[in-house]
Amino acid sequence: MGTTIKGSIGLFDSGLGGLTVLRELHRSLPARSYVYLGDSARTPYGTKGKETIVRYARECAGFLLEQEIGVLVVACNTASAAALSVLEAELPIPVVGTIEPAVRAALESTRTGTIGVVGTNSTVSSGVYEEALLRHDSHLTITSQACPLFVPLVEAGMVAGDIVDKFVEMYCAPLKERGVDTVILGCTHYPLLIQAIQTYLGPKVAVVECSRAIAQDVEDLVGKDGGQQTTPDTRYFVTDEVSKFNYLATAFLGEREVRAVRIETL
Repeated sequence: MGTTIKGSIGLFDSGLGGLTVLRELHRSLPARSYVYLGDSARTPYGTKGKETIVRYARECAGFLLEQEIGVLVVACNTASAAALSVLEAELPIPVVGTIEPAVRAALESTRTGTIGVVGTNSTVSSGVYEEALLRHDSHLTITSQACPLFVPLVEAGMVAGDIVDKFVEMYCAPLKERGVDTVILGCTHYPLLIQAIQTYLGPKVAVVECSRAIAQDVEDLVGKDGGQQTTPDTRYFVTDEVSKFNYLATAFLGEREVRAVRIETL
């Protein structure tokens, strides 16, 4: 049962990736209003150091708080890995991250206890997924692989084709060699590449993306209609040029039109 939480649901990511979470929230909680912030001027987060990522996360959260949100979704695995505990301690509203929902889904999926994790350099080097998985089951075998070029591909609108297939093979070959039966997409950009990833890994490998699990966590927190007082809408903000974001977001979300507002500073 959710509680009555007023205000919109706020989400931030380094760019387009968090739209995978927003899409699931639109499906599961259509009566809610949303505020989405894509920090596209500073993408990718995954190549930055932890202190920088924490600073970015604080700034994004501060902007969304000014929009009178009632719940914050950190729709970015890199920011969740580096800054979730900081935001939870500092913010006056509930904060939902990406790590635990994906871990729960992977544990439910695996048959052999052999799990792969793909993510940004920062997320993989933090070991946050390994730590969370092994906390639940110390007998798991985990193979992690950094995929630093996946985010630039997605941000460029390249989600299929020969170039994408070659990068997927390069990054995912070690997972296939280790015989994983479940792979966690440890970045919210990566579901935009899910068709290429699933094709390469094969139908016997479960590919877990956290968006649906996050939406379920938010629904559990707020309830189906709890706190919704006005006609629902979604507002979009970006920190860089808007036309590419609008085009890709419109196509991905299936909206008639996405019209983001550019903000100069956070």
